[in-house]
Amino acid sequence: MKNNELINSLDQLERERGIDRETLLEAIEESLQTAARKAVCASREVSVKVNRQTGAIQCWAKLLIVDKVEHPEDEIALKKVQEKYPERNYTTANLGEEIEWEVKSEDFGRIAAQNAKQIIVQKLRQAEKKNICESYRDQVNTLITGEVRRIDRNEIDIIFDQAEGAMRHGDKIPGEEYEIGDMVVALLTEINVDKPGPTLFVSRACPEFVLRLFEREVSEISEGLVQIKAIAREAGYRTKIAVASADPKVDPVGACVGVKGSRVKIIVREMAGEKVDIIHWDPDIRKFVENALKPAKLTSIVVNEAKKSIKIEVPEDQLSLSIGKKGQNARLASKLTGWKIDIVKAENVAGPAEPNFEEQRQNAVDALAAALSLDADLAKELVFNGFVNVAMVAAADVDDIAALEGFDHASAEAIKAIAATK
Repeated sequence: MKNNELINSLDQLERERGIDRETLLEAIEESLQTAARKAVCASREVSVKVNRQTGAIQCWAKLLIVDKVEHPEDEIALKKVQEKYPERNYTTANLGEEIEWEVKSEDFGRIAAQNAKQIIVQKLRQAEKKNICESYRDQVNTLITGEVRRIDRNEIDIIFDQAEGAMRHGDKIPGEEYEIGDMVVALLTEINVDKPGPTLFVSRACPEFVLRLFEREVSEISEGLVQIKAIAREAGYRTKIAVASADPKVDPVGACVGVKGSRVKIIVREMAGEKVDIIHWDPDIRKFVENALKPAKLTSIVVNEAKKSIKIEVPEDQLSLSIGKKGQNARLASKLTGWKIDIVKAENVAGPAEPNFEEQRQNAVDALAAALSLDADLAKELVFNGFVNVAMVAAADVDDIAALEGFDHASAEAIKAIAATK
């Protein structure tokens, strides 16, 4: 009997979804093996075949040809075989041979219809997943964009075109909140081909996410004029990235920052406001470490090549700046350079008496006013809020300076630009 519903379903899936018809038919046949054995009570080998033209589902069992049937689940009478296949000339000589015999059962017909529907749905999902995996295979470790569909404690479900994806809790940027319908840019880290669950897994917390953002926003990187030599990240807090250029005419840091910070602003915004330090990479480890710890001023650097460790002395007033909050600056510098870094306070050296605090602060105000061509009151506002030298102004966020009394966004950008040239 022709199974029009099955044929129509197969035609539609092949036409609209591009799913191979033969693959589906084989899956349906395979899935019905166990059900067929139970339905027809056969103990010997059972097979199921779907007619490729009509869609009719038939069950076949290998039975022994006997003179008298004693075990119906295993045997078929010679007389019955002769009646069905008179042209084959079966005789007593064929007793004990196996014959593939179509077995009919009302139970099997019902089970077959149910299983066929289930398998079509299941294989449809598997085939779609396989097709999606193939389409994304070349996009691993690249940025993709999707829409948040569901949020729970452990992961966020995201739809990327037709692909189901997820961002695990550990792959989120700490402190970042999402809502249903939000568009999310993330790094594709894993394709789940065989296991149940989402097809794609993505991350916004790994260092490679930042690397790809720079590649996307900085044309000099994608063109090969600027290289990212190293990157260290504590997601949600701070990232250090070391860059270099083989072309002396190209300033790698300036290229990454962009005109008036335009490029790095886009990246920081995508990273939910995370601090980003862009530094010059240097083959000399002493210079590289010095760059990595800026804006702190270092007194001395002692390198132990054998232990791949560096001992650094800094003035007392630079100790907290060089180490950073909860040791973050030193820790990231160590990750960035690949060397163990030990920062200690420099021993006091006898010499002229140090100026008192008020004198130090006034000296800083005068120096900053002269270097940046600032009004004394504006220089004082900077110093009183912790920006005590040109290097610290250059490293500061524009928004932090713009928030100070007497400054706005334009003036903050202007003085940062001047500070960067000093």
